[in-house]
Amino acid sequence: MIEVKGLHFSYDRKEVLNNVDLKIHDGEFIAVMGENGAGKTTLVKHFNGLLKPDKGEVLVDGKSTKDSTVASISRNVGLVFQNPDHQLFSETVFQEVSFSMRNFGYSEETITKRVNFILETLDLSSYADTSPFMLSGGERKRVALASVLVSDPKHIILDEPTIGQDYHQKDKLRNFIVQMNSQGRTVIIVTHDIEFVVDCKPRVVLLSKGSVLADGCYDSIFSNKDLIDKASLMSPQISLLMASLGDLNFDPKIMDLYQAKTVLEGKLKNCL
Repeated sequence: MIEVKGLHFSYDRKEVLNNVDLKIHDGEFIAVMGENGAGKTTLVKHFNGLLKPDKGEVLVDGKSTKDSTVASISRNVGLVFQNPDHQLFSETVFQEVSFSMRNFGYSEETITKRVNFILETLDLSSYADTSPFMLSGGERKRVALASVLVSDPKHIILDEPTIGQDYHQKDKLRNFIVQMNSQGRTVIIVTHDIEFVVDCKPRVVLLSKGSVLADGCYDSIFSNKDLIDKASLMSPQISLLMASLGDLNFDPKIMDLYQAKTVLEGKLKNCL
């Protein structure tokens, strides 16, 4: 479990997090959302010890991050940065992805098997011998993701994972995240991509001005227009479309595109 108690944090005397309390249980799927500057990335950097609280405490599996090194926490908490160039450094994609496993002392046979599996899963196999810096932004993002996932951490944090990814890659990423979560891993994503969150159906932690504005099921959060407005988010497109077709009471519990398709087709036929 990751537990945050009365967390305060400032950059250059400017308060970014203000008295944040939060509990994330093992195996949960969490989306941290909010406007730019709300403190989302700052919050999750406390989960693996990259940042330490000014006041309050962050516990990972019962141990304070103040008493732990980033290296020791990273065995259980993997963080993929929003900008992949902040964590890529190796000459080839294979070397990049295998680095953490070598650092943790895995055998070469295990490393090769695991790295090849991750590269195949994220459509990176053809780039194994290529420099990651020769790839596109979206491809580098997937390399950074692979470099964290390969060592199979217990808790996985993804900062804006869908940036630079097309629909096909987003769908593969969603399936992969859901699969990891179904295997008992805690998955935390920081994102502005509300449509991606609707498809994934996680618990949503909504931040605003460094504090938790709301915490609950995605459907209850996204159906509350006041909360969405306060957090400077756009309502899901499917919800807006249903409203434009005259059904203001559309149930957000059926907001996923596959279930809504039948409802939309019926309404469109009536319009025609």
